[in-house]
Order: sequence, then structure tokens, then C-alpha cells
Amino acid sequence: MTKPYIIGITGGSGSGKTTFIKKIREHFDANQICVISQDDYYKPREQQKWDENGYQNFDLPKSIDKKEFVQDIKKLILGETVEIEEYVFNNKDAIPNKITFTPAPILIIEGLFAFHFSKIRELMDLKIYIHAKESLKLIRRIKRDQLERGYPIEDVLYRYENHVLPSFEKYIEPYMDIADIVVNNNEMRSLTEGLAVVEGFLKSKAL
Repeated sequence: MTKPYIIGITGGSGSGKTTFIKKIREHFDANQICVISQDDYYKPREQQKWDENGYQNFDLPKSIDKKEFVQDIKKLILGETVEIEEYVFNNKDAIPNKITFTPAPILIIEGLFAFHFSKIRELMDLKIYIHAKESLKLIRRIKRDQLERGYPIEDVLYRYENHVLPSFEKYIEPYMDIADIVVNNNEMRSLTEGLAVVEGFLKSKAL
């Protein structure tokens, strides 16, 4: 198998990475693109770090099983299929599914720390950074964590102020300067324009 064209996509929590990737996938066949996400490689809850107020901090690079993440990415590059168990974000009622990653001409690596992990960043042919205003990211985070994960609003706000924002400023935002493409996701028009550029470029790589 020919080496896939590797794209890294990062941005702060709530910036719109998932939406951006979803819209990209709508324009390609399933066998043309493989998307592997950092979110599926969180370490078990008991291995996560506790802060001084008794909250576990999932917004640190060490929260991710980087070794397994890198290992599976390299398997996909070599043309091997990867199967893992879905990470359910501490939802006790959720039954994890099996996730299968199938090699494809285009490999998208997505995650908060996708650029911070140098062993992963060095594999990328194209680096895309999704940017959004803090106020919008916070609103999106509240909607996601309350509706999808059932977290209380107090918990969401505490984690955003004490975990999410400091981590963004230290481990994510600095890498915007090394991105090949910065897509602004403050309004639908700018997101759509960014998508059009990326999709047009990717179609030439997926043939």
C-alpha cells in the first residue's frame, strides 16, 4: 500500500474540530479517508491526575495513552487495520463499542494534542488548526458536556477555567503558528470557505 497522505487537525476544545471533520467526510467515500482521534486514547479514569480541589484533569497531554496512539497511527500507515474499544468519557451507562480504523489514501489525525506530540506531528504532511473565539468555545463546551455527557454546569465551568483554558494556552494555542492552514470557525461563512479549500485539495489526494 502506498503511504497515505497524513493530515493533522487540532484546535481548542469547542473550536469545531469534530464538525469540520464530519463535513469533510461527507464529500468522500468511506474507503478514501480514515480518521483517528485522540479522544479514543484516554487513559483509564484511575490513571488520571487529580487537582488540588479533587477534580480529575483530563486536559493534559499525560491524560492520553500516547504510546498506543502513536503505535496505531504507524500501523495504519503500514496498511494494517486497527481495532480498539470506544472511550465513553466516564459515562457509566454507556456500553463501549468496538471501533475499527481501516487504512485509506488519506489519514486524518485529530486531537487537542495532535501537534504537541512531536512523534505524531512529524508524520504529518499537512497541519490544520481550527480557531474560534473563547466565548464560542465555552458555549459549545457547555452544550456538549451537559447534553452528551451529563456533566453539571458547575462542573463544566470549573473544568473550563482551571483545566481546559490553561491547557489550551500552554499545549495547543502555541502551535497555531506552525499550522499550514488556519480555519476560522467563528461563523458558518468562514468555516464553509475553509472547508471548500481543504476539500478541493484532498480530492486530488484521494484519487
